[in-house]
Amino acid sequence: MARRGFAVHPLAPGVKTPAPNCGACRPGTHQAQHCPCHARRGWCHGFHAATTDLAIVQQWWTAQPNFGIGVACGPSRLVVIDVDAHSTLVPERSRLLPGIPVHDAVDLTGLSSGFDTLALLAAYQRRPNPCTDTTTLRVQTPSGGMHIWYRVPRNGPTFKSSSGSGSRTALAWQVDIRATNGYIVAPGTRTTAGIYQALPGPRTPAPLPLWLVAELTRTGHHEGPPPATRPTPSPPRFRGGPHVLANLLKEVQACGAIPEGAAFSEKLNRAAFTAGGLVQGGYLADAETRQLLLETATRARPHQPRRNAHIIETGMRAGTARPIRPEERT
Repeated sequence: MARRGFAVHPLAPGVKTPAPNCGACRPGTHQAQHCPCHARRGWCHGFHAATTDLAIVQQWWTAQPNFGIGVACGPSRLVVIDVDAHSTLVPERSRLLPGIPVHDAVDLTGLSSGFDTLALLAAYQRRPNPCTDTTTLRVQTPSGGMHIWYRVPRNGPTFKSSSGSGSRTALAWQVDIRATNGYIVAPGTRTTAGIYQALPGPRTPAPLPLWLVAELTRTGHHEGPPPATRPTPSPPRFRGGPHVLANLLKEVQACGAIPEGAAFSEKLNRAAFTAGGLVQGGYLADAETRQLLLETATRARPHQPRRNAHIIETGMRAGTARPIRPEERT
């Protein structure tokens, strides 16, 4: 790993925790950055001692061949998505995807792990599921989880680590982030629980996808000031504006007073199709628009939440193929 530019440090034999400190460091009387052991090529303080110096690495593993290998994510410019599959109670919907409301119409039957919440996040953002990303290094863990390795360019943003069960910074329930001030177990490391096995495919990390950069920034993982971006111009307004969708939603809502024969499905599909075009044209925000459609449909037909969600999803997807350009409507 060190030959590939990854900063490594020893893990205690048979476990996934760093090798123990020396007697002088064990009491914790000094900070890692002031530890004299590092100048003497010691491995105290876990990932703080990580190095790419091959001479030091050889010295460590010659002294203890049974060491496992830890990779310090920060100096290695890594962001690793640590997907857990722990057997634990599923929290309420508001904690599954921090900052994203999971509507009651979304069927969560069978959701039980980080694999499910990461797939839910990817589906919500209409992006590929990182768990099936065959362009990057993926590692199966002995507990049944997965480590998905990505790299960040040297001039790119830096991200901080988090726990998927955290109450402040988290990407998704049972999905941890290993980045600055964190480490990950290297593939091939064996513990008493089993071996960290690289899955078929690349043995090197791919660049961190831009949509995950955006999600990590949104969820508070970005360290320091937000990365500089070009200002986004406000979309041009056109005659009728949001009233185009508002009028269609009124037709959907009016169906609530007519139990049958109101052409509810057709009206909801028309509204969703138009909404998809407006979103794709840059006029409406995707998440807020979906929520508005779901709320309107639920008021009109509260007994069929799954059908409502299906009509909205298919209608919006079809609508995105024909974006409505504000500048073309005058």
